[in-house]
Amino acid sequence: MADKLLMIALSPTMEKGTIHTWHVKEGDAFSTGDILCDVETDKTTMEYESPEDAILLKILVNEGGQASVGDPIAIFGEEGEDISPLLDEIKKEKSSKPDTNREEKEKEPASEKKTDPDIEEESPESQKTTQPEATTRIKASPLARKIAEERGLNLSQIRGSGPQNRIVKRDVENYKPQEKSAITHAPSSENSDQRIPLSEKRQIIAKRLSESKYSAPHFYLRVQVDMTRLMEARKRYHETHPDAKTSLNAWLIKLSSEALKKHPEVNSGWDTDALIRFGNVHIGLAVAQEDGLITPVVKSVEYKKIAQVDHELQGLIEKAKNNKLSPEEYTGATFTISNLGAWGIEEFTAIINPPGSAILALGAIEKKPVVINDEIIIRPMMSMTLSCDHRVIDGATGADFMKTLKAYIDDPALALT
Repeated sequence: MADKLLMIALSPTMEKGTIHTWHVKEGDAFSTGDILCDVETDKTTMEYESPEDAILLKILVNEGGQASVGDPIAIFGEEGEDISPLLDEIKKEKSSKPDTNREEKEKEPASEKKTDPDIEEESPESQKTTQPEATTRIKASPLARKIAEERGLNLSQIRGSGPQNRIVKRDVENYKPQEKSAITHAPSSENSDQRIPLSEKRQIIAKRLSESKYSAPHFYLRVQVDMTRLMEARKRYHETHPDAKTSLNAWLIKLSSEALKKHPEVNSGWDTDALIRFGNVHIGLAVAQEDGLITPVVKSVEYKKIAQVDHELQGLIEKAKNNKLSPEEYTGATFTISNLGAWGIEEFTAIINPPGSAILALGAIEKKPVVINDEIIIRPMMSMTLSCDHRVIDGATGADFMKTLKAYIDDPALALT
């Protein structure tokens, strides 16, 4: 019997999803576990697996279209089934509840407002009479045209990723100005303001960080650490393990886990009626993406050697850059590290990433004069700033943790032997 294929929550915080690619066409048969489509969530791109054996009878949300969790995106069933009752039911459901795509529709030009982006993609002929003559040969959704117009972009310069190379919303949003060729004419509104629609990911990032910043009372602890011995230890490690080129982040993650083992009260979280003392040390590392940031998590760092931490970290970073992280790979960090040293930032403060209660912000390593045995000596120094949730971590507790971590970085042998 024909049934609706619903958009499901593919990440813990997902409220809407965008169909990136359909891997089956209408009329195709599929089996349980087959990948039906790729869905862009608020964090990454996930594979949507088939719940059973069936035939895809009707696609309701085309590539580039968005649906809220619980909304139908397709109809499946047996070959030759009459799906008109289901289509009528879906139509009634849509008309009886708030339109989840209302925001996008409101952004469309008035002349195109009555056209549903998904339905419009199924019937390209229907839009010909409403499009300017100069762009009739360019296949693009109404929303993509609207955004391109707002940004002063020439649709002929944008490569479409939708069906039949159709330009969809994400193509315009992901278009990089530097990709313009020399023949691209200068935009007429070069100095005008741009209004960039919020992506689902950016909305979630804003929501979660605001909740953290305004619900958790932050305080900050800052120290300077001498990186001389850590850099020497890493160099000696590479000399004795020429096939294992470990990153400095892997060393800092490992040393942090050792400090957290000694100060488990920092490896804790806040719940409404209890403090949570986490049983393992799961450390997340903030990774910048083109449209936001994500924190892939190395799990149970306390049981792993540096080479293993580095191997897992590099794999997670590669996945993060390609939007391939699964939810379990970017959630559950009990402690987080954010390193902006590569950008030359001397020091900064970071916002706590729940469920953890502390985040360590690392600055650039810079040569600075320090006093050692009453002599001024030039040493590679790095700033560390710990943001703490005061509901969980008291000032002295956080300070003890930073003292231990500083000692471990000053002399890694204290932690690793």
